[in-house]
Amino acid sequence: MRLALLDLLSEAPRHGYDLMKALEERSGGAYRASAGTIYPTLQLLEDEGLATAEAAAGKRVYRPTESGRALLDAERETIREIWQRAEAWSEWGPWGGLADPEAAEVLRPALRLAKTAVRTVVRSGDAGTVDEVRAILRRARREIVELGRARP
Repeated sequence: MRLALLDLLSEAPRHGYDLMKALEERSGGAYRASAGTIYPTLQLLEDEGLATAEAAAGKRVYRPTESGRALLDAERETIREIWQRAEAWSEWGPWGGLADPEAAEVLRPALRLAKTAVRTVVRSGDAGTVDEVRAILRRARREIVELGRARP
């Protein structure tokens, strides 16, 4: 969330409600951030020195600091993935397409994969295993996304 908000702030200074609306728009209405998510994240960005706020028209308007812009540059790939997910939500909604008969062909194996990943992490109790499982799942997701792009 903090990278998404920081990226939105890099486009234009915004206040909390503007950020909520921008996130909703980016996801085609599939994601609606609450004030309980937005405002603590903005405070965290300020505390970390990544964003600054000023009063404008009775509202706190936020913008990234130089440190915030440097973080955005360093995390450009992660931010691209965040907005790709939001775009996918806008096309299908978070669970769209599940009624399609083709979805049944992949849903069961996907759920087995998720179950195996969780079981492996819980049984291991090792932070390194968590990182490895997360990396495997990210690679699998990227490959599947690329497969979808390669086909009309």
